[in-house]
Amino acid sequence: MVKVGLTGGIASGKSTVCAMFSGLGAKVLETDVLAREAVQPGRPAWVRLRRAFGTDFFHPDGSLDRRLLRSLVFRHPERRRQLNEIVHPEVMHAVKAWLEDMGSREPDSVLLVDVPLLVEVGAVKGFDRVVVVFIREAIQLARLMERDGLSLEEASQALEAQMPLREKLAFGDYVIDNSGRLEETRAQVEAVWRELLDLAHAVRPGDVTTRGGGDPETG
Repeated sequence: MVKVGLTGGIASGKSTVCAMFSGLGAKVLETDVLAREAVQPGRPAWVRLRRAFGTDFFHPDGSLDRRLLRSLVFRHPERRRQLNEIVHPEVMHAVKAWLEDMGSREPDSVLLVDVPLLVEVGAVKGFDRVVVVFIREAIQLARLMERDGLSLEEASQALEAQMPLREKLAFGDYVIDNSGRLEETRAQVEAVWRELLDLAHAVRPGDVTTRGGGDPETG
């Protein structure tokens, strides 16, 4: 088993790359899905968000107004940190449980977890290998504007609120440059996949040491 953390930036194409790895046979978990589940009405994180941010950030049916909250946290770093402190622990607890379950059932597998804040929250050392999805900033801005219907100012604000992608490159064992055509991205993914698969088959469960001896939940 090899535990792989995949990270990148907003609109860098992480989901596209994850889908490519999944098509090749990797077991993939996207933490954005876990984050959405964590803030469902009645969940502990949802309760804490209501207390911390107030009811104005929730729809009449109780669901979180993600767009409104995103607008706030992009403009205010302290509020963004508060949001992450509420949601992140619950997400990473679920990640740890998934890795343990999948590892026991499929010990020769490549387990890939998409964690956008992998570097920022110190979770790198909980994985055996790290993949960084890179994209040139101009392309990232254009894709973000098109995908989310944002103005240039809003998209720029979103990028400024995140760690620059170039800084994340230093933490990657592998870098997938998603700035070009899909065929070019796919070729890079396939090359990385071959190495990960060889690694997964070459070791027994537990033989691959995580970067820092930690786990994804505690860092």
